[in-house]
Amino acid sequence: MTFDLARFNSAFAQARYEQKTDRSFDLAAAQQQLRELIADEPESDERAWAVRMITKLAVPPPPPREYGPLYHEAGAIHAAAFLAEGTDEEKADALAEARHKIWAIADRASDDEEADIRAMTRALDHLETMLRGDWPKD
Repeated sequence: MTFDLARFNSAFAQARYEQKTDRSFDLAAAQQQLRELIADEPESDERAWAVRMITKLAVPPPPPREYGPLYHEAGAIHAAAFLAEGTDEEKADALAEARHKIWAIADRASDDEEADIRAMTRALDHLETMLRGDWPKD
C-alpha cells in the first residue's frame, strides 16, 4: 500500500480549518481520525512526516494577522478597482490608477505590511494587461 498523500493532506487541512473555525473542535478525535488514515502504513519517511503533522495539530494556529489602516485603505482601493465600468480601455485605466494609488500607500507603510500591500497590485496588473490585449499569446 502506498501512502495517499492527497487524502492525508485533505483530511489534515479539514482538521486545521475546523480547529480555526469551530469552537467545539475536538483535537483528540481529529488526531485519532488522522492516525487511522496511516494505521496500515509501513514505517517510511512519509509515515513519519504524517505522524509529525498529527502532533503539530496540537499546536494552536497563530491568531489572524492584524493589519493597520494603510493595509485596509489599500484593500478598499483594490476591491473598488474591480468594479470599474466603461470600455475595456477605461477599465484598464481605472486598474492602473488603483495600482499607482496602492503603490503610493505601500511606500508609506511599515516594513512588515509593505510587501503585502504591494502584492494587491498583482491581480490588478494581470487584469489590466488582459484588458489592453497585451497578454502573451504563448
